[in-house]
Formats: sequence, C-alpha cells, structure tokens
Amino acid sequence: MKIFDVHIHFPRDWEKPDADPAPLIERLAEVATSAGITKGCVLTGGRFGPSYERGIEILQQYPDLFVPVAVIDPEVIGRDEVEELHEMGYRGLKLIGVARPYDEPDYLPAYSAAERLGMPALFHLGVIGGGIDYSITHPRRDPQAAAMFRRMQEMRGRWPMRDVSAKRMTPQELDTIAQRFPDLRIIGAHLGNQGNYEYATSVARWRPNVALDMSGGETIERHAVELGLIGKEIGIEKLVFGSDCGMDDIREHIDRFEAIYDQLELSETERERLWWGNAAEIYGFQEPTLAEE
Repeated sequence: MKIFDVHIHFPRDWEKPDADPAPLIERLAEVATSAGITKGCVLTGGRFGPSYERGIEILQQYPDLFVPVAVIDPEVIGRDEVEELHEMGYRGLKLIGVARPYDEPDYLPAYSAAERLGMPALFHLGVIGGGIDYSITHPRRDPQAAAMFRRMQEMRGRWPMRDVSAKRMTPQELDTIAQRFPDLRIIGAHLGNQGNYEYATSVARWRPNVALDMSGGETIERHAVELGLIGKEIGIEKLVFGSDCGMDDIREHIDRFEAIYDQLELSETERERLWWGNAAEIYGFQEPTLAEE
C-alpha cells in the first residue's frame, strides 16, 4: 500500500527554535517511511520554521519522499514571489492565518501564478487548532493535557499575537477561487472543519478542481463517519489523506483511518484512491484517467 500524505508540517524544536532543523527532517523521513508513507508534502517557511532557502536545501536531500510546499502569506507573496519559490524547487503552496479572506482580489495574482506553474494550493479551513482538543480532554482531568496547558502558557510570550479569524478561511472563498482559476488544483484542509462541513461538501460537489483533506484529529474523524462525509456526502475521488500532527503520531493516524475504512466497508480500489491515487493526481505523480464509454 502506497500512502500520500498531503499535510506534514516542517518539524520544529519549540524549546530550541534556532537549532538546525536538518536532524528533525532526517528523523521525520525515518518515521514517515516506517509508517508507510511513500510521498509526503512538507509545509515549509512562513511565520514558523526555517527560511524558504534553508527549507528547500534540506528537503531536496529526500527527493523520492518529500514534496516541498511553501507556506505563504499572500499579503507579501504575490505572482513574482510564487514564481521564485517554484524556481527554488517548491511544488505547492499552503495558506493559513490570512489577514483578509482567501478570495481577496489582492491575493489573486499569487493563485494565478500557482495555476500557471501547476502548483496545488492547500488552504486551512475553519478554526486553527491549538494543542489541546477540549472536545475530548481537559487539563482538569488529564495530566498530559495539563502539561500541555502549562507549556502553552509558558510559551505565550515568545511569539507575537496573531491577527487570525476563522471567518477569513472558509470553503465559500474556495468556491470563488476555484471558479476564477479552474486549473488551479485546490485542497481544503480538515474536511472544511467544524461548522463548515455543509459548505465544504457543496464546493467539492460542484467544483472539479477542489478536493478536501481529512486531517484534523479524532473529532473531525468521528464527524466524517457520523455525517457520512467519506464516500457519501463527499465522493471518494474528492478526498485525500493528511496527517497534520507530530511525527510520532503519524502511524496512529494511519491506523485510525484503516479502522474507519474497515467500518465503512470500503473496497480496495476506494482505499487506494484515498491513500494514494487522488493526491498523486493532484501533485502530478499519476495521470488522471476518465471512464471509458
């Protein structure tokens, strides 16, 4: 079984943010490979992590495994900068935490360049997660959650406050972009995220260039089953796997999705599309095919 993971964040030592990240990528390669991942998009640059230059220098040491994807701020990254990132070796874009809605007219030149260069764009959708999922745990009753809460409190002053709103990162904006740029391959993260499922399914239903990744953790996975988001409300060909977690949790994520696919009684063909085929087509590693008459 081949697995294509479209949502791997460049690992970082938050206790030593200035440390050389190369050893972390080396370990990520080992962990991902042992978990069964054969291709993985590593989201690089942006507010956190190494510079674009250092990131691509490290990732290009793993050309058979990792696909470099640049995290961009469209307030400062436009058409010319996207072209420069492509020349550096980046093969996709990731957007999150934008200052204005994704379909802001000033952002469109970046999308136009990505469309022309064949760079898929992954958009975070909905509320940004924050270390503790209060739908499944709480620091009052969970020692691990308590430790995470204390760590987050200690680190709060190390980074400037962000101007972030889920209102600017919704599936409705993807509808605008998909229609304006019909050849731009778009992935909406987290199945749209809580509160956005219906809009996300509607956009994926009618826009041929929009897919959704299934990352987001156990709560979103539960909703995917309960709401029929895998293969019912959203067609199998419209979904891709993304881990979006710490490297030590990737194997657990894969195991959970195997259990979900068993529960849904998916065929081997359907599983292959979810694990590999859909993402491979989006990133150009596999040629899309149409049904014959």
